[in-house]
Amino acid sequence: MRWLDRLAARRRDLSANGGTVGARLAAALDAVERNDYAAALAIWGPLAQAGIARAQSNIGACFAEGLGVERDASLALKWLTLAAEGGDAVGQRNLAALYFRGEGVAQDYARAAELYRQSAEAGDGPAMDMLSWMLLEGEVMPSDPAEARRWALAAAERGVAAAMTRLGMIYHNALGVGRDPAAAAIWWQKAAVLGDADGQAMLGAACFLGAGVPRDGVKALGWLLRGRAGGSRLADPFMVQAHAALAPGEIAAAERFAAAPLPGAAP
Repeated sequence: MRWLDRLAARRRDLSANGGTVGARLAAALDAVERNDYAAALAIWGPLAQAGIARAQSNIGACFAEGLGVERDASLALKWLTLAAEGGDAVGQRNLAALYFRGEGVAQDYARAAELYRQSAEAGDGPAMDMLSWMLLEGEVMPSDPAEARRWALAAAERGVAAAMTRLGMIYHNALGVGRDPAAAAIWWQKAAVLGDADGQAMLGAACFLGAGVPRDGVKALGWLLRGRAGGSRLADPFMVQAHAALAPGEIAAAERFAAAPLPGAAP
């Protein structure tokens, strides 16, 4: 869960706003980059009290995650509600997470879905990703694979790696589209090089099976090892066979590949 936005993106927004408030928010994000949440909170506090939604959102995130303060779900709910009502997309997304998880408030999937949609429609990539997941799973809201794909694509265009992995799954499983192994592998590749463990595992499986990409046992095992190291259970069904298909030298090569910096080349 990305409670605080990536700093570079936030700075671009703040520089566009300009003025004293923007400068103070930028200074707070500089403090966050130094891991000095006390300094950041000292800046956000007066701004939040003055009704600046972005500062309210950031304070709420700090209470939700215990960043510079003790975790306090009730205070997180208070500040994130104010931020969401003020139209802050990140605040809406973070408030949605509280309702989804039932932290500081009664669990309410319908309210969470409403807030995720508000945030997504305001342009927040992680909210788009979550909305896509909810639409695809069909447990919290009616399943709509076409709408799920639309939001996953929007999130992927904003650099959300999990959405790229989901797009790969959509094409792999023919969810509202024709089955397309090549398109699936392309999206898993994009997610894999960004460090998404499930994308790495699925790319490894594709390389092992030759599904949408040329069969390559070394890269298959290398990506599977990366995915498993990142916590993806999707790698498990292929690990034994991927090992068994390689000679000792090839296994060593795959292990070196898995340990090296993430590559940017195609599989």
